[in-house]
Amino acid sequence: MVLAFTISCKSARSVVASGKVDEKLTAKQLIRESGRRESDFKTLQAKVKIDIIQDLKESSYTVNLRMEKDKTIWISATLGLARAMITSDKVQFYDKINNQYFDGDYRLLSDLLGVELNYQKVQNLLIGEPLFNLKDDQYIISINDNSYILQPKNQSQLLELFLLFNPSHFKMDSQQLMQPLKRRFLQVDYLKYQDVDKEILPQNINIIAIEDSEELNVMMEYKSVSVNEDVRFPFKIPSGFEEIILDNAK
Repeated sequence: MVLAFTISCKSARSVVASGKVDEKLTAKQLIRESGRRESDFKTLQAKVKIDIIQDLKESSYTVNLRMEKDKTIWISATLGLARAMITSDKVQFYDKINNQYFDGDYRLLSDLLGVELNYQKVQNLLIGEPLFNLKDDQYIISINDNSYILQPKNQSQLLELFLLFNPSHFKMDSQQLMQPLKRRFLQVDYLKYQDVDKEILPQNINIIAIEDSEELNVMMEYKSVSVNEDVRFPFKIPSGFEEIILDNAK
């Protein structure tokens, strides 16, 4: 996977991924280098164009994304018609079009993507870093095209994991999770990256989530990205809205 990109916008420069794989690199060295290249911003804000295809229906949105690293993710649609706030222990959102709100835990997002999520995993998905702590398992390394592939030394029957790293900046090229017994599959592809004040951040992300015969496709394009500026997270669920209650039997 040899990637070549052009200039994108004033504050961000698309990354030319010209690095070559090193066939002698070990799994431990790859994990160490990935950790060394972790994002170091304090805050991030961006406009994100989101295209969603589900049940043969396509919809497009442009949202404002704000993040205080390791603490808060805030997403707001145009005119505040919908707004979400994600913290370490809560997922909240409201939708003024349908007069609904949700105030609960991560099961809503986990059900949507078909994999158990927490704050760290959601944040890492959005910034191109591994969903899992690589220090929690033993891994083996291989090479595919121009990506390093990392997979657990002993793949679980419950969850098969493949992580593809870019040799230029050691961010993710792709994250692939399979749950054969539940007939679930999640693939997150990072098609382009951009350099924002020396932070390597995604520019285009494609997400495919499959469960049985149902498929969700999400395409995200990050625009007007900036880091380390003051950000606010205004959020208040309007009165009179109907609460979304998850089915505990699911």
